[in-house]
Amino acid sequence: MSLAYLAQEAATTPEKFKGFGAIGYGLAAIGPGIGVGIVVGKAIEGMARQPEMMGTIRTNMFLGIAFTEALALIGLVAGFIF
Repeated sequence: MSLAYLAQEAATTPEKFKGFGAIGYGLAAIGPGIGVGIVVGKAIEGMARQPEMMGTIRTNMFLGIAFTEALALIGLVAGFIF
């Protein structure tokens, strides 16, 4: 295979798979959306059960949301790469 052929093939490949990045991100956003819902729901449940721990639970909730949203950002980057 010549270098010119490989360069031509690399230039035409993204046109074939243009819509797959958006589909991939849509699928990648489902998991973090469910995860954030579970994290917030359990945090509210914990605050209702033990109101004196509200500050600690809220802090842990925000950390959980941040880690879960990192998965959505990874999916967004993967969508741009592919």
